Amino acid sequence: MKNNLKNKIFSSCAIQENHEKWIHSISRLAPLSHKPFEIRSEFDRDNTRILHSSAYRRLKHKTQVFFATNNDHVCTRIEHVNHVASISKTIANALGLNVSLAEAIALGHDLGHSPFGHHGERVIERIMDKNGFEKKFWHEKNSLRFVDYIETLPNYSGYKDNLNLTYAVRDGIVCHCGEVNENCIKPRDEYIDLELIEKGKYMPYTYEGCVVKISDKIAYLGRDIEDAYTYKFFEKKDMITLKQLAQEVMKKKIKFKDVNTSSLIHEFITNLCLQSNPEEGLKFSKEHYDMMNKIKKFNYQKIYTNPRFKPFLKYADLIINTIFDFLFGYYFEFQTIEKLNKYSKFYPTLTHDFSDWLIKYSNIDEKNHNLRKYRNKIIYDITNVMDYKQAIIDYISGMSDNYAIKAYSELIEF
Repeated sequence: MKNNLKNKIFSSCAIQENHEKWIHSISRLAPLSHKPFEIRSEFDRDNTRILHSSAYRRLKHKTQVFFATNNDHVCTRIEHVNHVASISKTIANALGLNVSLAEAIALGHDLGHSPFGHHGERVIERIMDKNGFEKKFWHEKNSLRFVDYIETLPNYSGYKDNLNLTYAVRDGIVCHCGEVNENCIKPRDEYIDLELIEKGKYMPYTYEGCVVKISDKIAYLGRDIEDAYTYKFFEKKDMITLKQLAQEVMKKKIKFKDVNTSSLIHEFITNLCLQSNPEEGLKFSKEHYDMMNKIKKFNYQKIYTNPRFKPFLKYADLIINTIFDFLFGYYFEFQTIEKLNKYSKFYPTLTHDFSDWLIKYSNIDEKNHNLRKYRNKIIYDITNVMDYKQAIIDYISGMSDNYAIKAYSELIEF
């Protein structure tokens, strides 16, 4: 077999140490402290920093497809990123790429994702449009914002610094959008300021980033089908259609129960590894690429736009807008925290936690900021109303579904 999975045919395409692209890839926005005898690579360190972050922990209560699920066996955002990491590692290892880099990008690609999935993202975007923001909200850029400015970890002296990830991981995060509209993809050559990246305009800087971009799509197709089946989203005719689609790509007769996450993931990973080559890039066979798009279309028609979601979509819209309006109503420059605290007895979650957010990320109380051993960047000027609005947007976008529901519930209880 020409492209045997053991050949690691992309090993020559992996970024090589001391190469210019390697130097750029491991660069950070600021120096990272080192202990003597560090045994981890730069990308292994990023991996650890992501795993230890609060934003990663909150993914376990963020929507993947089904909002605020109480079913332990239905996928949430944290399971999704681990699926993507598993797929990315398998592909990277098979093709001779940097497994640690692929894993770090995959684990970090949805940090800072809005509550209530992509619907929450759209609600936040509408709020920003209504409130005079020039920029659009998109979750890939918000993930970059979180790893660059929001998330912190205590350093060896106990001071809380920003994550300060490598360029290659940050780039893979902001360029990870899994909506791949072309079959052959290769990394870009340009080393660019990631703050200037526009949605969907750039391929990742590394092949590992391209692997995560494809793995993101592979991961959600099969798993979303399983979860929708659990919630009885399909009629008998839908199950027949899906079985026929899977039979076409697997080249054998199967039962509906065999159309599952494992079987679809294995099929697409294997085909990608066999078909890809350094000349054309990462690719599927035309048959598998077409089939992936058919399954994606099926998912959109039968799952993502299913009328059963409508009641919760309205509920999520109400929650996010109510929280934004409530917090904005207490803006009074340097007296904002004082105003919030007057109502802490009635609304403890929002008043306490958002006050802490302002202390950590704004100039509202620099003395308290320093006493809490914060060393992160100050990103809001409390005298600027647009900065205050951005603080609310960032705070909301970091929420889990459960936290947002809890905060909203406090606002409507008497």
